[in-house]
Amino acid sequence: MLATGALTTAVLAAGAAEPSPLKPHTAEIIVGLVAFVLLFLFLRAKVFPVFEKAYADRAAAIEGGIKRAEEAQAEANAALEQYKAQLAEARAEAARIRDEAREQGKQIVDELTAEARETAARIMARGEEQLAAERQQVVTQLRGEIGRLAVELAERVVGESLADEDRQRRVVDRFLAELEQGEPSGTAS
Repeated sequence: MLATGALTTAVLAAGAAEPSPLKPHTAEIIVGLVAFVLLFLFLRAKVFPVFEKAYADRAAAIEGGIKRAEEAQAEANAALEQYKAQLAEARAEAARIRDEAREQGKQIVDELTAEARETAARIMARGEEQLAAERQQVVTQLRGEIGRLAVELAERVVGESLADEDRQRRVVDRFLAELEQGEPSGTAS
């Protein structure tokens, strides 16, 4: 142990003569401290304001961007609501127009149907009038023909001339009346 103790004393004696690498000199501490203070004052005066200004500008830009984004979002929401309202209004208007068109279509169909019925009734009335006129004309022609034939036949049967107009008319009318009743008469006046 003695050798260890001697070695320790020798190291201590040698270390006392040389400065310790772990313990700095006082002059170095003072120079380092002055350099640190000068560097700190320079950074605080020149560099930190630039960093602070850049930070403030960046923060303002971000906040302004967020504010603009919120405003744009609010405008977009308002536009969307307005669009939805216009779309709902357009749908309601389209439904109303469809209903009006159906109503007008029904009215047009009803009017055309009524007009067609009126036209058909007029055509039928005109046809009936024409038919009645033609029937009357045919009856008149047949009466004249039958009257002429009846006069000829009566002249042959009676053997005398029926030239008297009033007599011919009475004989024809009586003959036709008997034909209509279905009872022919054998006497002629």
